[in-house]
Amino acid sequence: MERRSLLRAAVLGGTSAALGGTLWRGAAYAAPAQPGAGPYGPLGSPDANGIRLPAGFTSRVIARSGQQVGATSYTWHNAPDGGACYADGTGWIYVSNSEINPSGGASAVKFSSTGTITAAYRVLSNTRQNCAGGKTPWNTWLSCEEVSLGYVYETDPWGTNAAVQRAAMGRFKHEAAAADPVRRVIYLTEDETNGRFYRFVPTAWGDLSSGRLQVMVAGSATGGSFTWADVPDPDGSPTATRSQVSGSKSFNGGEGCHYANDTVWFTTKGDNRVWQLNLLTHTYELAYDDSLVNGTAPLTGVDNITGTSSGDLFVAEDGGNMEICVITPDDVVASFLRVDGQSASEITGPAFSPDGTRLYFSSQRGTSGSSSGGITYEVTGPFRS
Repeated sequence: MERRSLLRAAVLGGTSAALGGTLWRGAAYAAPAQPGAGPYGPLGSPDANGIRLPAGFTSRVIARSGQQVGATSYTWHNAPDGGACYADGTGWIYVSNSEINPSGGASAVKFSSTGTITAAYRVLSNTRQNCAGGKTPWNTWLSCEEVSLGYVYETDPWGTNAAVQRAAMGRFKHEAAAADPVRRVIYLTEDETNGRFYRFVPTAWGDLSSGRLQVMVAGSATGGSFTWADVPDPDGSPTATRSQVSGSKSFNGGEGCHYANDTVWFTTKGDNRVWQLNLLTHTYELAYDDSLVNGTAPLTGVDNITGTSSGDLFVAEDGGNMEICVITPDDVVASFLRVDGQSASEITGPAFSPDGTRLYFSSQRGTSGSSSGGITYEVTGPFRS
């Protein structure tokens, strides 16, 4: 689905407005019937789990750090972060990273067709600060280490095959990954104040053991054309990958990444922006820029990002008021849910079940503000298809 630029956006969250150039001017669209409500309507009062949801949606707790998952004997990991869902017959699997250092790794929860938890287990061990990652078209999970000279690990959501370190994908402070089956590449973000946006071009699609690491080359503007250039030394030593290619574009704290329909979106937490690359025209622009709405928009602290078949983007907040916000194909920006009483935490790992009716996410530090207090949730309801 084609997405318009926020240069013609209607933003909900107090005042409806449109972004024109670098200034906010009069609204391009009529104000909504319920300002701040967005496509799902206003948020209700906190439910029993402390989550504010639109009408028709419900939540449940799936797992808590340090406690057994459901009726299984598996203990859920600390600091749950990036995640993804996988079809498993008539059921599905949710994979979640652990952002602790050392001993990060990733775990999985298996569900039946009715949503009953049937198993939980470890899929990656003995790695460091596994933050975000991404799902591959061949149904593996790329778990990324958010540390200097970190690796990408390819893991098996079913826990059958051993995880494999993918050194060819570069060594840097990895954050997220997003697969593009059309161009047969994997996009990668880097969580540094002067990080870069990369893509990995495998020698053979479906095999990440070898290939070329490339970096985005563009000017300093917030929009324009871009190209790709090979990173000469992907292992990042002695020269960091972000410093090897002249003209490579700097991004302030790369976070989540999502691909769909010849477009890739990624977030940068340092300037609270969502970027979008049109892969057909080789151009880039801002899909969201909090600095231009003067604090009136609901989305602050951009982090993990995912999407739906309807074209909606769901962006989790690292801080702010602990929300997941939606950006629609018409560039409406609104709160979808809010977690109350957990201001010392962050929202992580949003991912939809294969049928699109359930959204999984975590509060990384829960009510305690500690990595041992993480909570993983499921939200069920009438998501737009």
